Amino acid sequence: QVQLVESGGGLVQTGGSLRLSCTASGRSFSSYAMGWFRQTSGQEREVVAAVSKTGANTQYADSVKGRFTISRDDAKNTMYLQMNSLKPEDTAVYYCAARSRYSWIGVFVQTSDYNYWGQGTQVTVSS
Repeated sequence: QVQLVESGGGLVQTGGSLRLSCTASGRSFSSYAMGWFRQTSGQEREVVAAVSKTGANTQYADSVKGRFTISRDDAKNTMYLQMNSLKPEDTAVYYCAARSRYSWIGVFVQTSDYNYWGQGTQVTVSS
């Protein structure tokens, strides 16, 4: 079993920044493809950004390109999401996800691609 714990959410004004962290238990973090997703009430969970297990490949939702950066530090078993120039429409619960199934160098953007999820952290951007 893998446990994922998100942190770093909060309330920020439009144009501000936050950095989310996702820390994983266990010794196999470096073998996992990882992703950040977000969800608002009544909406489906959507991908924000994803990173391959090597960190070499990343993919972003069009709505966050140029503002958000996904990264990982395998020595710390931690993935990050640096969020800059935040907008009210970024308000959501943000979830991190891990894929322990074979992934090679792939980047995965569907919720069904992942088999472990964190509990989520609330990000609220005020206008």
